Amino acid sequence: MLMPKRVKYRRVQRGRMKGVATKGNTVSYGEFGLVAQECGWITANQIEAARVAMTRYIRRGGNVYIKIFPHKSVTKKPAEVRMGSGKGAPDHWVAVVKPGRVMFEISGVSEEAAREAMRLASHKLPIKCKFVLKGAE
Repeated sequence: MLMPKRVKYRRVQRGRMKGVATKGNTVSYGEFGLVAQECGWITANQIEAARVAMTRYIRRGGNVYIKIFPHKSVTKKPAEVRMGSGKGAPDHWVAVVKPGRVMFEISGVSEEAAREAMRLASHKLPIKCKFVLKGAE
């Protein structure tokens, strides 16, 4: 599971997601990419599930690049706890994704194989995604 090695201030605020991605919005490492069309939080579990789906489909051929990382911690308090007494402990980690962000890239496989691998990966994610080619973002 992806998560930061060490963090100084773990309990971050939720923030808000507005606008489009200005960084990470081009296919840079691979030949094909999976682009977010909505904003949302992608958990470390969802990133891993998408990665497994892609690598299983393309088997030994090609490389998969993950271009998002879950830096934000989401806290949770136990069930049936009274109000107050501080913020809860970190429960899981999420990556903040805005529209236009390239989340995954594939290289070394045919376009049909990459398209199918990205389709399988997009079913593991909670947001709408789009398949793109390098230079056609």
